[in-house]
Amino acid sequence: MTTNRADPTSRFSNRVADYVRFRPSYPPALLALLREEAGVGPGTTVADVGAGTGIFSAMVLEIGSHVIGVEPNQRMREAAQEHIGPHSRYRSVAGAAEATGLAEASVDLITAAQAFHWFPVEETSREFRRILRPGGRVALLWNTRRVTENPFLEGYESILEEWGTDYTMVRRSYDVEDSLAHLFDGAEISHRNFPNEHLLGYEALEGRLLSSSYMPTREDPNGPAMLTALAALFGAHAIDDTVKMEYDTEVYYGLLD
Repeated sequence: MTTNRADPTSRFSNRVADYVRFRPSYPPALLALLREEAGVGPGTTVADVGAGTGIFSAMVLEIGSHVIGVEPNQRMREAAQEHIGPHSRYRSVAGAAEATGLAEASVDLITAAQAFHWFPVEETSREFRRILRPGGRVALLWNTRRVTENPFLEGYESILEEWGTDYTMVRRSYDVEDSLAHLFDGAEISHRNFPNEHLLGYEALEGRLLSSSYMPTREDPNGPAMLTALAALFGAHAIDDTVKMEYDTEVYYGLLD
């Protein structure tokens, strides 16, 4: 997989407020999967790598684990701390996938939610093996937005294609088949798919769009025209003042030998 990593850790620095308020969460069924397939629960330690604003870290805390949010972007770490609040089983560290700063053999599970496609795979593979305890697992997950099921989703995709700054490059980076094979190095990879949806009023739809690092900001010269197109899309398809963003939450997980 080839991704422009000139400075991927700072891509979201000016998107944090919208990211916190308007990004979707993940289906509760994921927690059952972690309990049943990864043995995660009270007494276990999870490193949530690329934790961002803490959306998934907060969910993992619900199953009783200790969670370490590893995030290189200071503004996103601060947002996660504010989102989660004081919690005896949570701490955040300034680290990256290839250099977490965590001790050797110190975690039972590594998660990466909406993040693995940004990681340098060779270095990340070594680091994950270093910090996992024997028998430790990795779970990588994405909310994959549906793009063709109805006219609203098709129209939203068209806005991304027309106005996105590097949308095509980022979309290609989500093709992680080769990276997964390299990370797991021949070990069995399990895959699960959960339906997920997010109901959005116009403010939330606008914030969801602007939380994407590949879209112009409100202040960008193209921002007003882009938002005019978004408002027209919303007006054409909203029912009871909401539209529905549909996702497939995809999870890839397994042991690292």
